Amino acid sequence: MVDLKGQYEHIKDRVNASVIDVIESTAFINGPEVHQFQEELETYLGVKHVIPCANGTDALQIAMMGLGLQPGDEVITADFTFAATVEVIALLGLTPVLVDVDPVNFNIDVEAIKKAITPRTKAIVPIHLFGLVADMDAIMEIANAHNLYVIEDNAQGIGATYTSKDGSKKKAGTIGHVASTSFFPSKNLGCYGDGGAIFTNDDDLAHTIRGIVNHGMYVRYHHDVVGVNSRLDSLQATILRAKLPHLDAYNEARRKAAEKYTQAFSGIKNIITPTNFCNAGGDSACDSCDCHVFHQYTLRVIDTDRDALVKHLNENGIPCGVYYPIPLHLQKAYLDERYNEADFVVTNQLVNEVISLPMHTELDDEQIEFITKTVIKFVTR
Repeated sequence: MVDLKGQYEHIKDRVNASVIDVIESTAFINGPEVHQFQEELETYLGVKHVIPCANGTDALQIAMMGLGLQPGDEVITADFTFAATVEVIALLGLTPVLVDVDPVNFNIDVEAIKKAITPRTKAIVPIHLFGLVADMDAIMEIANAHNLYVIEDNAQGIGATYTSKDGSKKKAGTIGHVASTSFFPSKNLGCYGDGGAIFTNDDDLAHTIRGIVNHGMYVRYHHDVVGVNSRLDSLQATILRAKLPHLDAYNEARRKAAEKYTQAFSGIKNIITPTNFCNAGGDSACDSCDCHVFHQYTLRVIDTDRDALVKHLNENGIPCGVYYPIPLHLQKAYLDERYNEADFVVTNQLVNEVISLPMHTELDDEQIEFITKTVIKFVTR
């Protein structure tokens, strides 16, 4: 699914040298590499504050802690995503409110958000799923009308550019009140272990979060807020510094691979290829906005045994993934009698249809041809 070894070969001299430098410096925690990476990522994103932390799940939790959300507060998010998003909501004693997603772009359904708002709602967490930016214009409009926070889950969308209706452009993760991301190795910008970060343009919120990530300390041994121990270490930071200058090229390589996949599958009636557009239906204004960075290339297969297709691909040496096989509202940990199956029609359909194909910066034409022909042979037999 991901060729990290091939990617490493292109940057190994820089990575190896910088790792040795960190080891020789022994500045493993909060060293210069962490601060330099923070500044470089702030410049790349055009955001005032990047606060590195230990992983993407911590980043989400710390963002919510920084906003001062209280037990019982309701947080609306998508049912069709990885569990980390709802996990941190539950860990903080908040009330997760899961809603359906759009069938075209897989992102949170804007109309479902509107229906889910109650007097106890305090925040919305849109996920830029598979690398496609959610409909942030509409989400921010809803949030502003109801005085809600927007926490962008940007674990899969780093580097994507969102074009608003007014023509302005912003990087994913810089539009809401605060955002989180993950540097897990398979991400578009991944380190060689765990890592994450929080983004915000709010000076006061950034100050609070900087204390939270370091045991609530601003001055050593003075604990002003309840915090956690969540720091990006210098070895991971130096690897991320080596990769960051290549991020746009990495994302462009993913887009080109996605275009080749889509072209190969065109005309196959029981394959629905992923949209390139932020908004369901394909708004032409998004045509060149780079709103999709293809963290995953996810098909929908119609009138086809998806699980049998997975087996077929594996038998032919092709890795694939099902993201995600079980909706969050049906996971044992998050069962809630408030949920009505009629409210999750799209998610319940997607979990039986989606399949993600290999997607990474090192895919070549021969690999793509083999993968696509193997899929087509199965679905058209």
